[in-house]
Amino acid sequence: MRAIHLLLALVIGLLASVTAQAEPYLAIRYGLKCSACHVNPSGGGLRTALGQTFVQNVIAANPAPAPMSSWTGSLASWLRVGGDLRTDSTETHVSGQPSTRVSGNEQTRLYADLQLLDNRLGAYIDEQVAPGKSLRQEAYLRLQTSDGSWYAKAGQFYLPFGWRLQDNTAFVRQLSGISMTVPDKGVEFGMDKGDWSAQLVYSDGPGNKGSVRGHQLTGQVMWLQSWGRLGASTAKVQSTAGGRDAWGLFAGTTTGPVAWLAELDYVSDEGFPEGRRRQTASLLEANWLVIKGHNLKLSSEWLDPDTHVSHDDKVRYSLVYEYTPIGFMQLRGGYRWYGGIPQNAVDNRRTLFAELHAFF
Repeated sequence: MRAIHLLLALVIGLLASVTAQAEPYLAIRYGLKCSACHVNPSGGGLRTALGQTFVQNVIAANPAPAPMSSWTGSLASWLRVGGDLRTDSTETHVSGQPSTRVSGNEQTRLYADLQLLDNRLGAYIDEQVAPGKSLRQEAYLRLQTSDGSWYAKAGQFYLPFGWRLQDNTAFVRQLSGISMTVPDKGVEFGMDKGDWSAQLVYSDGPGNKGSVRGHQLTGQVMWLQSWGRLGASTAKVQSTAGGRDAWGLFAGTTTGPVAWLAELDYVSDEGFPEGRRRQTASLLEANWLVIKGHNLKLSSEWLDPDTHVSHDDKVRYSLVYEYTPIGFMQLRGGYRWYGGIPQNAVDNRRTLFAELHAFF
């Protein structure tokens, strides 16, 4: 099974390299940079005016009703705001155990971008206001050239590593420890020019908290072409609890109405009794544009939590349908099948979920 997943990940990566945050498959499908639709140059969070127009006129089956149809996010020339709300219900089936269901508000976030100097200096905030107490996710100052091709950020923000997936439970996001639920404090230098984009970050390290001290160096580069894109990421953690070295390769391309994503990550951790622990994860994802407003997502994931241990691999297969009836609203439903060692029933669970995503 390990060999099959590795082969498939490499095949799609190679196909992307020779033939060919919104969610990355949309950027692949329509040939857009992350910065085209998001204020954050590395993607995710608050949308630009183009991003708002794109949601209504390209992604959604129908435009939003008035007055939302004219919404661009701008309250003034110097202030842009937005938000995201996700509420869902998940039912989990584990062999030999009663089924469980969890429902409620997954997250409510508000975004704001304040232009202190027009197109040069801005302040950005991403605040999770529910559930529970308010939680600051991102808060940083951004300095950039007038055309946005070079920039620097300082404060708290999400780190760049691989695909910025909506699903933070994906094996590749869990293994790297870098996702849109794990911000870090530091400085980021970036370039978004022509066919290339790149980021270099010096930060505290998400796991270096309390008595654990250290820092993290994260780097990413991406090559964009008409057939798709190809990228590489790396992260090196220095910590009193043990170091970490992570590497990732990711690629995306399209074949007709299908947008493909692939990622392969490798992590080597210190601080274990047996010495270094090496782990690998892969993701293959196909997104089929059935008709406007309807996307069918199929994904296959693999995780080896310790390359020195045989037969401990885990897999996850997902079937997700996404329906965007109007701008600013999406309905999602899916089924996930997990596979692992037979002795662990939880690793072989099944989940069904339904989600409402509202955004502006």
